[in-house]
Amino acid sequence: MALPCGSEMRWLRVVKMTFCLFFIIPMSSVGNRNTNTIFSKKQKLEIQQQLKRLNKPALKSIESPDGDIIDCVDINKQPAFDHPLLKNHTIQMRPSSYPKGFSPDESNDVSSNSEPKFSQPWHLNGRCPEGTIPIRRTKEEDLLRAGSAANYGRKKHHFILSTDNAGIIHEHAVLVEDGDKYYGMLANMNVWNPKTMDSNEFSISQFWMTAGDSADFDTIEAGITVDDNLYGDYQTRLFTYWTDDGYKRTGCRNLDCPGFVQVNNQIATGATVTPYSSYGGDQRTLEFYVYKDIDGNGDWWLRIAERDFGYWPSSLFSLLSNSASSVQWGGEVTNIMLGDKHTTTQMGSGHFPEEGPGKASFFNTLNVIDGKTVQRPPWNSHTVITNPNCYNLIVNSEDFFYYGGPGRNPNCP
Repeated sequence: MALPCGSEMRWLRVVKMTFCLFFIIPMSSVGNRNTNTIFSKKQKLEIQQQLKRLNKPALKSIESPDGDIIDCVDINKQPAFDHPLLKNHTIQMRPSSYPKGFSPDESNDVSSNSEPKFSQPWHLNGRCPEGTIPIRRTKEEDLLRAGSAANYGRKKHHFILSTDNAGIIHEHAVLVEDGDKYYGMLANMNVWNPKTMDSNEFSISQFWMTAGDSADFDTIEAGITVDDNLYGDYQTRLFTYWTDDGYKRTGCRNLDCPGFVQVNNQIATGATVTPYSSYGGDQRTLEFYVYKDIDGNGDWWLRIAERDFGYWPSSLFSLLSNSASSVQWGGEVTNIMLGDKHTTTQMGSGHFPEEGPGKASFFNTLNVIDGKTVQRPPWNSHTVITNPNCYNLIVNSEDFFYYGGPGRNPNCP
């Protein structure tokens, strides 16, 4: 009959202790391995469920030369309508009103087959038919890089903060317009392919329209980004974003969560934007125009490259349901301080604004739609520059500025 550990005579205790250590401790290790296996299966299931939710059935799929797969999804079955507030939503194919003095010409109608003002590589291999919208297919590796299916496409900070919840430093060079109510904005954004130092760092050029304060705010955003952690490469890609609770629980990039309603069948968010600007050579730009459909449902419409691309329904927001309290334009990078040194991740062209035309990145044609619903250049603007020795911004005129920089340099160690 086996004796309990520790009940033997002294000379047997060493033998029994060895028995206990040999059999009991390894069995505990086996239990840990089983737990890990169970956790992996659970994570795998979550990822598969998330992929099924994100990747709607496609009427046509297009393989892009850059490796993306673009699915042409029935416009009425897009992710937006998974949102509980949009279950019975009727798609608006165009706004019921436009800002004063603005009337889009017929060639830019969403039903037109004319070419957009910029190109994406997937266009080389096909187009999405009428009645569908192009959605970049999310892959399993995309969700794995995010750490969890729930984190995919989400932000963890507000642009005003210098450090996010993960302790990562965020650098900014931004022009801010505030002091009024705002019902829209216009920006022509210079397109570059900035280099990022680490896969966990990103570089963004974008606009923000916000309402609220640092404790509680709503925001709608769009622009271009290089983000290897999100997309798995170092290409410049188009993105949109929204949140109605300061990035806490709601909102995400592109169509990765329900909310934004897309109506255009030729432009895909999350997909690469080409060609890029070249140093001392051709300069490429991309126009973003946001306006509130005041005479309609109050939705926030987004035009990209002179096309009505889609809208954020007003019902998504509390603070932004009426108007924005500030508009921002500029660049943002993350800096994880590898080796306790500033990152070499570039902002904009990777060159300081002092270098000027053809070399420094820029925003031009800046306008806001103010509290009187008048479209005008920024009048009440100021800059937010976190570290001018690393990234800077110089206002050239009220509707034009240069910005950016190389990151680490002799003055930014």
